Amino acid sequence: MAPSPTILADIGATNARFALFTDGVLGEAAVYPVADHASPIEAARLFLAGRTTRSAILAAAGPVVDGRVTMTNAAWTVDEARFAAAFGLESCRVINDFAAQAWALPNLGPADLFPLGAVPPPPLGTMAVMGPGTGFGLAALARGPAGDVALITEGGHATLAASDRREESIIRVLRDRLGHVSVERVLSGAGLLDLYHAIGTVDGLVIRERTGPEIVARALAGDCEASVATLEAFCGFLGGVAGNVALTLGATGGVFIAGGIAPRFTGFLATSAFREKFEAKGRLRPYLAAIPTAVVTHKFPAFVGLARLAETA
Repeated sequence: MAPSPTILADIGATNARFALFTDGVLGEAAVYPVADHASPIEAARLFLAGRTTRSAILAAAGPVVDGRVTMTNAAWTVDEARFAAAFGLESCRVINDFAAQAWALPNLGPADLFPLGAVPPPPLGTMAVMGPGTGFGLAALARGPAGDVALITEGGHATLAASDRREESIIRVLRDRLGHVSVERVLSGAGLLDLYHAIGTVDGLVIRERTGPEIVARALAGDCEASVATLEAFCGFLGGVAGNVALTLGATGGVFIAGGIAPRFTGFLATSAFREKFEAKGRLRPYLAAIPTAVVTHKFPAFVGLARLAETA
């Protein structure tokens, strides 16, 4: 009898990705825009195309409450009971999307990472993963002799801190318009646009109507002063937040930047103030100087973590 595959899903606010995991082998991933489908069940039916499965592990962007994620930045609800009933599954598990990223970390190799700094990874230690995308995710993997434990957070909604007067000025402009300025309000796709407009105000620069990808492209080309300043500030804020994460979670095993934005400008990030802001924590600078940082460049890192969970289920 042929082994029954497990359907794996990585569901973000913009795209839902599906793959089958069969007898230790991960199949090719398919990507569906969330806005084009009424529910994850509809998208999964399209992916399965009549194939059967007995189990599922679904990672979704948002907090998991009673087996359900009501997504913060999309109209979908990912519910393990409904999904199991729709496909007649024997088991279905819903986890946070950055939990899947955290479970993947020990299985990512040098080809899957772009180092930010020259700090070698230690043999063991808590590993944190954070990332700007449509929103901002944060999780960690606490590692020890008894095994690994994923720590799930909603750190993207924590209040964004400033590390210098310029960042204070930027946050002040954003606060006047938005009220509470969370990490996600700057370190996300929409946040990049808000940051661009705030920097126009702070620096007195001409601001044009641009998308997030256009801001990045103009910054990399160096032909738009406001875009360059925006991406520099973005990298600085990202470094400051990463340093806070390392201190708060004791992430001596490294802080890894995932999500769909940072891999687009790894070279710019490496030469930016990211690492300086990461380490600039006063008396704890030596502690942070010993912690590695890297961008996750693997195309589908969540599936690495989901496959790991499927193997041990």
